[in-house]
Amino acid sequence: MARVFVYGTLKKGQPNSYRMFDTTNGQAKFLGHARTVEKYPLVIAGRYNIPFLLNVPGKGQRVQGEIYSVDDQMLKFLDWFESCPEMYQRTQVLLEVEEWVGEGEEKLEVGSTTVAFIYSTTTYEPEWLQFPTFDNYDTHGDHGLPYVSREARDD
Repeated sequence: MARVFVYGTLKKGQPNSYRMFDTTNGQAKFLGHARTVEKYPLVIAGRYNIPFLLNVPGKGQRVQGEIYSVDDQMLKFLDWFESCPEMYQRTQVLLEVEEWVGEGEEKLEVGSTTVAFIYSTTTYEPEWLQFPTFDNYDTHGDHGLPYVSREARDD
């Protein structure tokens, strides 16, 4: 099992959260909420309003998200879903635990740190570094940039 940190459309209440619980994709177990220890620019970009975490440590904000324990099948699905390694790269990130509910896992205290995989990108338009950054993505946020699902796209 691997730990994955999701910060965008895969979080609970967001457009792709169902994919984390679709057992045809593999197994995923919610462990808790956390925030990146380092700042990163989380921007909404592209014609589909996709949340991108730019792999530029030290810029932006400490990003909030959710930690999941996933099996190899789910990790492989997430690599496919995130177009890894073409659009996103899967790397490890240090997180500060904000809430921990993971049963059967090591018990982590609020404020402690842990490491998980994250999908971030080094491939982006230069102007994205000038876009507003977010610490907590919500497709329905007051930014007015709702995510366009794969099913609704007119590619």
